[in-house]
Amino acid sequence: MKAAIYVFALLIGATSLLYTSWLAKNVAEKERRSVATWAEATRHLSQAAGSETHNMDFLLKIIQLNTDIPIILTDDALNIISSSNISYTENNKDQLLKRKLKKMIREHAPIRIEVSDDETHFLYYRDSLVLRRLKFFPIVQIIIITLFIFVAYLAFSSSRRAEQNQVWLGLSKETAHQLGTPISSLMAWKELLKPEGVREEMIMELEKDISRLIKITDRFSKIGSAPELITADLAPVISSTISYLRNRTSPKVKFLLKYDQSRLYLVPHNPVLMSWVFENLCKNSVDATGGDGIISIEMVETEDELIIDVSDNGKGIAKSQYKTIFIPGFTTKSRGWGLGLPLVKRIIENYHRGRIFLKYSEVGEGSTFRIILKL
Repeated sequence: MKAAIYVFALLIGATSLLYTSWLAKNVAEKERRSVATWAEATRHLSQAAGSETHNMDFLLKIIQLNTDIPIILTDDALNIISSSNISYTENNKDQLLKRKLKKMIREHAPIRIEVSDDETHFLYYRDSLVLRRLKFFPIVQIIIITLFIFVAYLAFSSSRRAEQNQVWLGLSKETAHQLGTPISSLMAWKELLKPEGVREEMIMELEKDISRLIKITDRFSKIGSAPELITADLAPVISSTISYLRNRTSPKVKFLLKYDQSRLYLVPHNPVLMSWVFENLCKNSVDATGGDGIISIEMVETEDELIIDVSDNGKGIAKSQYKTIFIPGFTTKSRGWGLGLPLVKRIIENYHRGRIFLKYSEVGEGSTFRIILKL
């Protein structure tokens, strides 16, 4: 669709520019012929002393027909003899005509008028106001076409974003709805298993997973609506998320929290959604390490920002994929929807007015994603 808009705009622009150029050349040629005719009439008029009156009237009429082409008549020493279609006052006449003459000399070659064997005049002229405006018309066209492309692009992008938003909203609401039934069923099964002599630690783990499913449902239900942000310590959100992942990840994966856990990192955030962010980033890192590696989370507080780096020593990301990793549907996994990082970007940038980007990645060495939140 975008390609079609660009091609259509280029065709309009090229056609319009070619037509305008052709039109300007034709008008310019017509004006030169008019000036040549004017010059010829001037020559005849200067030689017509003693001729019949009707011939004089005819020549004068030709000269008077030129009402829009600025003209200056000079002798061979560039002394100005007369002028036509140039506005001036008696006070600035000489200076103005000299300036106009210099412009005319630069713009067009003069038309030579042989008045007599020993007298030659030169006719200098400029393009008419209409022709000068016509020459600027292509620039105006380019500006209009550029604006057309820009507005069309904005409209197209806005339409695509609105469509994507509707897909996100519909998908998340439907997911939250669909999870409700199995969660209720699991809660009932948990109560039925208690009198059956099932070990307590198994019941506790089942309760943790049910609680997790409830939290996930809550996450999906918040997509599409403005989340409530509270100014609170972000560290507990990170530590609780890592604690949950440790028990459900290979023991060969090491999680390192590289920040002062004794201090508070106060930042406006929604704990449920931020937990989702770190869970998605850490799960991606686990996949990147192949279940055997190091994942670290580092937090640094500046004067007005909280900077969080999530790093791993996994397989890394190719440079050709840097700009596509946040696009919905893009994934390097054989099984995956390609929604994790786009969802993370949406939560950070749309809901928390922060920024997230790939700070560093090298194939075979690992990756670092950076999150920046306003304090």
